[in-house]
Amino acid sequence: MITEIAMLYIKEGSERQFEIDFSTASKYISSINGYINHKILKCLEQSHKYVLIVEWKSLEDHTIGFRTSPQYQKWKEILHHYYEPFPIVEHYKSL
Repeated sequence: MITEIAMLYIKEGSERQFEIDFSTASKYISSINGYINHKILKCLEQSHKYVLIVEWKSLEDHTIGFRTSPQYQKWKEILHHYYEPFPIVEHYKSL
């Protein structure tokens, strides 16, 4: 299992609509083979900052399975215009 972590900075003033749209977009990521679960955390000190945590069975389930899928295109269409700057996505594994 691997964990994907992305720090999301949302354009200020768009937080509430982002949260609504994230809920909608969640069905696309969760439909991918190899997806385990995900959660999003909102920063208490900076209301436009979030952390996205997604667990996958393998790195390829995210980098190939999701990112080359039609579901990713929908995810991208719904969410990517909120990011400023575009997030850095990193992958981690347990030791």
